[in-house]
Amino acid sequence: MALVFRTAAQVAGSSLSLLGWVLTCLTNYLPHWKNLNLDLNIMENWTIGLWQACVIQDEVGTQCKDFDSFLALPAELRISRVLMFLSNGLGFLGLLVSGFGLDCLRIGERQQELKKWLLILGGILLWTAGLAALVPVSWVAHVTVQEFWDETILETVPRWEFGEALFLGWFAGFSLLVGGCLLIWAACSAHAPLASGHSSAAEAQGLRQYPVEMRDMHLQI
Repeated sequence: MALVFRTAAQVAGSSLSLLGWVLTCLTNYLPHWKNLNLDLNIMENWTIGLWQACVIQDEVGTQCKDFDSFLALPAELRISRVLMFLSNGLGFLGLLVSGFGLDCLRIGERQQELKKWLLILGGILLWTAGLAALVPVSWVAHVTVQEFWDETILETVPRWEFGEALFLGWFAGFSLLVGGCLLIWAACSAHAPLASGHSSAAEAQGLRQYPVEMRDMHLQI
């Protein structure tokens, strides 16, 4: 039963981690971190991301423009770029490392201790990737809330609100956290037994190492 839970944890952890990594990549490049709706022109909406700002008009469509300067961006967007890149890189590395530690991969089946530590290392990398994705998303959301309720800004001035990418980033970060924890838990549980073919080969090898007298006695019995 423990092996069933171990296999299920590996499958669920790998699936959640892969899903979280794909969503963090989308969150990084989507220009929908913050939305702005103009009361004077309801047919025009503005969105902003880490890399570009877009204006959406009913008649013209969507027009986007990349930011000209990295240093001219607000601090939360500059640091969010770095952290999201870090999350994407750690997530990819975590998926690669943990993949070699899965029981379904027969490579290195005799080196169970090595596969265990690969799975733990992959889980830690994925957990760190999830944390690196949650920090910038939560920081941008916090700044947006502060600016929205800032009493020093006139009420007639439009306020930025949460964009769809923030919710996508939260879901992606939690998926990586849960996936990494499941892989670490699976690595610390009971090991899967060797395949029958490997077991038979191991027994035959042990039998050949018996002394001749012991082997003859074994055959007589």
